[in-house]
Amino acid sequence: MKNLIWLKKTVLLLALVTFVVSCDDDDPVTLPGTTITDLAIASPNLSSLVAALTAANGNLPVVLQGEGPFTVLAPTNEAFSTFLAGRQLSDIPAEVLTQVLLNHVIDGSIEAADLTALNADGSFYASTLADGAKAGTKMSIYFNTSEGVRFNGVSSVITGGANIEASNGIIHVVDAVIDLPTVVTFAVADDRFDILQAALTRETSFNYVTALGTPNGTAPAPFTVFAPTNDAFIALLSDLELMELGDVPTATLQTVLELHVVPGANVLSSELAGLDGENVASLGGTDITIQASPAGIIATGEDDTLNPIIIADVQASNGVIHAISRVIR
Repeated sequence: MKNLIWLKKTVLLLALVTFVVSCDDDDPVTLPGTTITDLAIASPNLSSLVAALTAANGNLPVVLQGEGPFTVLAPTNEAFSTFLAGRQLSDIPAEVLTQVLLNHVIDGSIEAADLTALNADGSFYASTLADGAKAGTKMSIYFNTSEGVRFNGVSSVITGGANIEASNGIIHVVDAVIDLPTVVTFAVADDRFDILQAALTRETSFNYVTALGTPNGTAPAPFTVFAPTNDAFIALLSDLELMELGDVPTATLQTVLELHVVPGANVLSSELAGLDGENVASLGGTDITIQASPAGIIATGEDDTLNPIIIADVQASNGVIHAISRVIR
């Protein structure tokens, strides 16, 4: 807390020095910088972040001195210590470290109040500068502002750590390093998928969480996941005339869950039009039929009911999620 107060006072002092020098001397002067990198260097509690930026590829300290604007989620020294868990920065491959750090950078200058406003509108995802599983995509990041500001369900803005203004953006100091998310990360973090999470883990024989955590490039990853929301599962239980998820027979639940995962492909919503009318194999081997107009997917099961996509292109490190409003069966 003292470090954060000190950091904010430093910014104010720099502004005051700028004013005084401008008044007393007409000649150009060189003053300490106030870019995101400069402020991180000036803060003792962000020294591990500076070391990580320096160790990564891509000359990230210089990048974050650029025009921007950027929003940087800056992990504290304690957060990095927890993340490293006894390792050294040199133990992490530079290309991996680079992507982890870029996963803390969002294009634009976004204050905490802006995140709250987006949250109220139902827009819970932004894109970071990290690379997604599919070439040309950027990693999604989930945020929840119901109790402070929390990212991917693992990292929160610390008290006094929001809205530290730099000349090229905003810093929010956070209490944990945000590792590269899998499709499971978002299913766990986003409370609109609480019932889906419960379904995936209901039986000890289910290994869906492990399977869906498979790194990109290792079969069966990448994945395209059509993720039913809580409302979708509630509607399913009503259709089946059941009271609780636990009342769904295990074989039925397993079949239903496997219909929602397409292995070996990271299919964006913009690519679904090219698959219009085609059958694609789900994780369980049963085909589902893609119907692109109106946007949605259709199962080849009982009634071929349209299952529209309501949140598209949540990009993870090992696949993509499209949230749907009905359960495929």
